[in-house]
Amino acid sequence: MRNSNVKVKLNQRLQESFKHNSDFIQKSYQIGSTNIDIFYLSTITDTKMFYSDIIEPSVSQDSSKVFKNKLSATEGFSFKEQPTIEASVQDILRGHMVILSDQWAGVFDCTLYKTLPLTETKVEKTIVGPQTGFSEDIDININLIRHRYHNNGLKIKDVSPKDQTTKMRLKILYDDNKVAPDLLDKLYEEMQSIQKDKFFQTAEELNQRIIEKNKNIFPTIMISERPDRIAYNIYKGKVVVLVEGSPFALIIPSTFMDFFSSMSDFYQPYWVSRFLKILRYLGLAISTTLPAAYVGFTSYNPELFKVELALSIAGSRAPVPYPSFVEVFLMLIMMEMLTEASIRLPKTIGPTATTVGGLILGQAATEAGLVSNIMIIIVASVAISNFVIPINQMSFAMRLEKYYLLLLTAVTGLIGLIVGLMSIILYLTHLSSMGNPYFKLTFSETPNYLKKGTYK
Repeated sequence: MRNSNVKVKLNQRLQESFKHNSDFIQKSYQIGSTNIDIFYLSTITDTKMFYSDIIEPSVSQDSSKVFKNKLSATEGFSFKEQPTIEASVQDILRGHMVILSDQWAGVFDCTLYKTLPLTETKVEKTIVGPQTGFSEDIDININLIRHRYHNNGLKIKDVSPKDQTTKMRLKILYDDNKVAPDLLDKLYEEMQSIQKDKFFQTAEELNQRIIEKNKNIFPTIMISERPDRIAYNIYKGKVVVLVEGSPFALIIPSTFMDFFSSMSDFYQPYWVSRFLKILRYLGLAISTTLPAAYVGFTSYNPELFKVELALSIAGSRAPVPYPSFVEVFLMLIMMEMLTEASIRLPKTIGPTATTVGGLILGQAATEAGLVSNIMIIIVASVAISNFVIPINQMSFAMRLEKYYLLLLTAVTGLIGLIVGLMSIILYLTHLSSMGNPYFKLTFSETPNYLKKGTYK
């Protein structure tokens, strides 16, 4: 009677803990006169070995004793009896299989580590810390997240837009104890509002379908390939969307500051990580304002320079036949072309071709008197500073912003640069990411401005 009560309580607890997880599996078998119930997470449990080496031989021999002996004798795996209710939840989260029979309860360690199809991170690289990135298999990606987030609050749900053309598998992941319920409601509504004729196959395309009606310049949803970043953001109360066939995941919501954080910040000493963050914001300031500031100072207010510097810049620009705005614009466009060429060219010749091309082009343009020497320094500084931003989505947005500031400055001088910066800040303060203010310093785990929702 006591074993029966324990089995019922353990069964109820497991069902309650994993009721919103699409990879939670419960199966029952009749082996001899004994009823066997097994519970596990399919994404991190080696079920193939369990069924072929243990279940099938035991069912064929119609003996529960054979079944228990095989659990204990399987080489490379461990089996323990009499687990506590709390320990059983944690065991499942680590890839173990909980087995309940009429007479006993046990935990079988058959954790699955999927490593063969995985590759190193290609976009968000770090010097130290995990180097493994997502693959194009959605089950492998969940496996990676599960191995980094051993919390029974983690929920995994199947969800897809209404009348989706491609019928792609989509899963949303969140911590039930930390996420704001209204955030789930809003995300679900956005997913269902995508029209059926909107074709998408990857997380990047899904991101565009979600935000396309707002036409924002700045990204409001982060795309990441790092399982450690995903686990961290789930802990912070955010929602993650995985798409079948894509090695990237969507992080919702995302704030402006999130795009300037790198996972290497967590693997470095405190002051080193703070220095790197300051360096990124300094790079942001240089890449967006330096070209416009050069035009403003040289064309409108050269008196703000020291006399020696003003004469040096004037001497450098003496052979240039057109205004500083045209000079800056031509060189920036040429740098954009070199950047795009480095992406399209084969890896074996890409860096060499763009480096040699840039050097030859810059030297030839200077000797021909088409651009000044100081202009080459400015363009190189802008290009380097732009790549300091760790997330490419924000890097692309800032590449556009510098042209906006450049145009205003070319028309109205330094006052245009100041007005342009103020307008960008005002624009950022009015943006939101799934109801979360975009231009805020941190993201709270349970924002008080989000009301109680229903989609749980």
